Amino acid sequence: MILPFHAKFAKIMLHKGILGQDRKRGDRVGKQRDLYKGLKRAKDQLNEVFERPEQSVVVHYSCESFYDRGNNPTSPRVTSLAIRNLDSGQTRSFSIHLIAERKGLLNQIDQHYDELELEMLNEFFDAARERRQFLWLHWNMRDANYGFEALENRARALGGQAVSIPEERRYDLSRILVAIYGTGYIGHPRLENLMTKNHVTARDFLNGAQEAAAFENKEFVKLHQSTLRKVDILANLAGRAHADDLQTNASWMDKHGRSLKAAIEWFKEHWLVQAASVVIVLGAALYKWWPAVSEWIH
Repeated sequence: MILPFHAKFAKIMLHKGILGQDRKRGDRVGKQRDLYKGLKRAKDQLNEVFERPEQSVVVHYSCESFYDRGNNPTSPRVTSLAIRNLDSGQTRSFSIHLIAERKGLLNQIDQHYDELELEMLNEFFDAARERRQFLWLHWNMRDANYGFEALENRARALGGQAVSIPEERRYDLSRILVAIYGTGYIGHPRLENLMTKNHVTARDFLNGAQEAAAFENKEFVKLHQSTLRKVDILANLAGRAHADDLQTNASWMDKHGRSLKAAIEWFKEHWLVQAASVVIVLGAALYKWWPAVSEWIH
């Protein structure tokens, strides 16, 4: 049968409309599914860290500011590092001033900085080599400006031997918390605001600007103390998040809504499930009212 033009056009538009709705629904389902997968992966990572705390460490370091460096092509100098065992709380620290003290160079750090920094980084990477298969929990240590690659590049630039921690063993607490609680879970700067929200003392804590000023003023002890304080704070916040006791600005829906939305969208996508549900509901209703219906029929 040959349809008139307007009928064909209506059929095509209807088909396109259905396809468009299916495509939008598919995109929506995909987005919710991705958010849910990210949430599950983040919770799994946090659980994994605390399932084996004796083989999990928190790492942090302080360095020369990597902003406003002008035409300086060299990588930022590292001033101190700390590795804290999540189980025992024992912390290995590495600092310019500690190396200088051992060598009797406390008053000559500027003249021997490369030498002192290299020895400090070599000691750090010796410790990292022993813990290479541990899980490494960190805060935003994820690129060549500030991160594992930055430390490796700096050590090699000074003539040292660096060891690379496998990427799958690096867990970024900053990203984990965003995945669990949503992007609006706390205001920026997130670490400082989380501390305030959870009543964590800021004693010895230096923010980025304060660290840069301390470096310029050669206050290496302050930088070292700040680094030690930060691994303690990160361990504290991670423990609270694992225990579901971390205070944030996230609502109940922010924390649990993605799971519900993903389930709802998946349900909408699978028409067989919807059909089966309708059959079950109708069957239950029929079973409940069958005596009255049977009596009415007869």
